[in-house]
Amino acid sequence: MTTVDSDQDFLALAEPVRRELLAHCYRMLGSVHDAEDMVQETYLRAWKAYDRFEGRSSLRTWLYTIATRTCLTALEGRGKRPLPTGLGGPRTGPEEPLVDRPEVPWLEPIPDAALTAEPNDPATIVTSRQSIRLALVAALQFLPPRQRAVLLLRDVLAWKAAEVADLLDTTTAAVNSSLQRARAQLDELSPSEDTVVEPTTAEQRDLLDRYVKAFEAKDIPAIVTLFTSDAVWEMPPFTGWYQGGADIARLVDTQCPADGPGDMRLVPTSANGQPAFGLYMRDEDGVHRPFNLPVLTLSPGGVTHVASFFDLRLFEVFGLPAVLED
Repeated sequence: MTTVDSDQDFLALAEPVRRELLAHCYRMLGSVHDAEDMVQETYLRAWKAYDRFEGRSSLRTWLYTIATRTCLTALEGRGKRPLPTGLGGPRTGPEEPLVDRPEVPWLEPIPDAALTAEPNDPATIVTSRQSIRLALVAALQFLPPRQRAVLLLRDVLAWKAAEVADLLDTTTAAVNSSLQRARAQLDELSPSEDTVVEPTTAEQRDLLDRYVKAFEAKDIPAIVTLFTSDAVWEMPPFTGWYQGGADIARLVDTQCPADGPGDMRLVPTSANGQPAFGLYMRDEDGVHRPFNLPVLTLSPGGVTHVASFFDLRLFEVFGLPAVLED
């Protein structure tokens, strides 16, 4: 087989797995930018070694092995990627000064569009909403990297313990022990799936419509009604987090630069299997430009969590426009 034939054969077989690998690397790393880099590195390593691939496992398994090892190497010496609530500090008062810490490697959301697969595609299973929820990915970052890998390979990808042991060069007993510890810690950190509601019912769609209208009008009383009593609002790279509809609305009232109706505009998108928006703020020249990207968690009682990401690079990642035309 010529080099050209070998390259074409590799690309034809490996490319359909790319979305899966991106989801896997994202769960491992908590960053869409780092995940994209690791997928590229995985494909480069696999392409260079393809002539030595003996087919003792499937190509998909082989690529996951390379991707997992690549992520574990990248995580050496790195700290976790938290959200502000993960820093361990108390809730913040809505009128306290904002503290900006851009040096912290904050957790990032990932666009659903980057992971979307056809219903009959095997990738649909491993990029399902449950496995990329923002709260779950945030909780994963608190697990040691190898423990994180064990949990993802066993519980998300359904690998056998012996397969994971072979990948990590350890024993099956060690894998089972690590999995047990990881599950116990994750149960403490991540909400159960039945507390998360898909925005498919008329009530949930109405809630999202009211959310857009309230923020675009900067209607503070209406904003209060959107949230449950224990709802949490956080917005990396600012370290504070806020709880309850009244405090959240007060935060928007006092800290948001919008002066009134029309200053904010929201463009719907989706991230981590959850509703999200690109929020644009009107500048002095009258043009709406990217401001932040809120990702919402819904429940039957209202919005329970909003993570508003101020990393403006995310607008390009999500395919959102650089400016909004009137």
